[in-house]
Amino acid sequence: MAVGSDVGPYPHGTQAREFVLMVKYGMTPLAALQADMINGAKLLGWQGQIGALKPGYFADIIAVPGNPLQDIGVLQKVTFVMKGGTVYRR
Repeated sequence: MAVGSDVGPYPHGTQAREFVLMVKYGMTPLAALQADMINGAKLLGWQGQIGALKPGYFADIIAVPGNPLQDIGVLQKVTFVMKGGTVYRR
């Protein structure tokens, strides 16, 4: 299973709701996060460019007020966003 950012009928920026639903219906928080960060990269054939925080990889970084492995819902409360090395939210 892989997660993408095409949220269909939902407003942009509400993708984190998908994680809550995936966990609600049986996935572990870790499996849901892996579906997004690792499996999405593999599905696209980009595993050497995205899906990890490594030099030379494309990465967007977020911070949330808690541990998503304990409460996946914290992904809906993003407090920090960095994209391409530029901070967009502090």
